[in-house]
Amino acid sequence: MKAILLMGMLIALPAQATTIAMEDQSQLQAVKPPNAPAFQPPRESELPDNAYGKLVRQGYGLFVDTKRLAPQFVGNGLNCSNCHLDQGRMANSAPLWGAYPMYPAYRKKNDKVNTFAERLQGCFQFSMNGGTPPAADSPEITALSVYAYWLSSKAPLGVELPGRGYPDVAQPASGYDLARGAQVYNGQCAICHGAQGQGQKVGEGYVMPPLWGKDSYNWGAGMHRINTAASFIKHNMPLGKIGSLSDQQAWDVAAYINSHERPQDPRLVEGSIEKTRIKFHANDGVNLYGQTVDGVLIGQGIR
Repeated sequence: MKAILLMGMLIALPAQATTIAMEDQSQLQAVKPPNAPAFQPPRESELPDNAYGKLVRQGYGLFVDTKRLAPQFVGNGLNCSNCHLDQGRMANSAPLWGAYPMYPAYRKKNDKVNTFAERLQGCFQFSMNGGTPPAADSPEITALSVYAYWLSSKAPLGVELPGRGYPDVAQPASGYDLARGAQVYNGQCAICHGAQGQGQKVGEGYVMPPLWGKDSYNWGAGMHRINTAASFIKHNMPLGKIGSLSDQQAWDVAAYINSHERPQDPRLVEGSIEKTRIKFHANDGVNLYGQTVDGVLIGQGIR
């Protein structure tokens, strides 16, 4: 199955196929970040023609076409590749090769040591708003884990490589401003993500992801944190103009995006936004969950 790169996002064609071409180097150069680290994941040409190679390709397909290939576990319009660009390869965009070798790891979010499978389950539950995630030994988690392993197969174990995650962008001294963020959004983001954050569709599928509303990440996702979104935006957006936004602009537009409603945090405590804020959001980075902005309580959720 062939994949095309449309506005920075891989789109699989046709819909009924179950395998996807994994790379087009001439087009992927457009999204390669400046000053990329020395580590480079393996290329498709290195995959063996056996059951292992087949499973890696299945994991790749799920990664870039998650909504279509695993609809029972995705409750919004997103794919894994919306937050992990260039098929999970891109430095400073939480690449899989920077994550897989660091697990098992303690996560403050759930106060336990997580396996990589559990980390993937969290992505389905929060970023994909998928409700009950796939089981740790499910075909979906297995295939995604094998794909991540393959990308990491030349990386050192337990070493935090340059380009892992979304590098921190310190909060500006003046904080953030929603009005300035709206200006940045309208000038730099709306052309791809829509004036109302609704994303762009071709047919039933999104070619550019929605940033708020019912088809976006929920209030439990890491990207709801203004500091996390600012780091992602600073190092990965706008497409074709990476690095063009200042730290202040990244924080302002991240705050603007995350001042809009989205699906409820699935950990909602006793139906109470305030109890949920205290338990899960009060010490979870910089976020607006449970706060009142312009007279509106943020965090009520949307269906």
